[in-house]
Amino acid sequence: MNDWMKRLREAWSALQPRERWLVGSVVALSACLIIAFGIIRPTLAAQSRQASRVDTARQELEVVRGLRDQFDAVNGRLRSVEERIASAPRGEIFTTLEQLAGQSQVTVDAMEPRSAPASDDYRETKVQVTLKGQTLAQVVRYLHGIENAKQPLSIKSLRVRTRADKPELLDVTFTVSSFEPITGGSNTG
Repeated sequence: MNDWMKRLREAWSALQPRERWLVGSVVALSACLIIAFGIIRPTLAAQSRQASRVDTARQELEVVRGLRDQFDAVNGRLRSVEERIASAPRGEIFTTLEQLAGQSQVTVDAMEPRSAPASDDYRETKVQVTLKGQTLAQVVRYLHGIENAKQPLSIKSLRVRTRADKPELLDVTFTVSSFEPITGGSNTG
């Protein structure tokens, strides 16, 4: 290394002042470029990536907070429904639907039981109700009565068609579910 430095000094001494100035400028410029592209630019890029990661993390945190709020809202509604099911009077769904039909002045054409998925916590009873030739007011009263019944009933599907022979009358088919807690189930709450 000493030999190399010695040669470098000799070459520098052999240069004219103007050449020394030119070589010094090139060396200084090269050093600045090495510092700029080898140290400063990678440092700034790393800072930029870090700032981007921080922004991404903040956005993800906001998404998680929003999801948590949604979860809390859904969980609150679930607890409310579970409380309603647990405290609601029990009754035969067919009897309840017939009583509500009478109160709404609706003639039920058919009530057919439907299979319901099994659950560890609740027994679901499904009934498909068919109404034919009813007015809109009658149907609305009946559906409103079902939704507001003391027994926890839920309308799962609804199909409404106007009649070809009397367009002011409706044929309606819907499915109603009733829920009862299964004793010994592991209700969450």
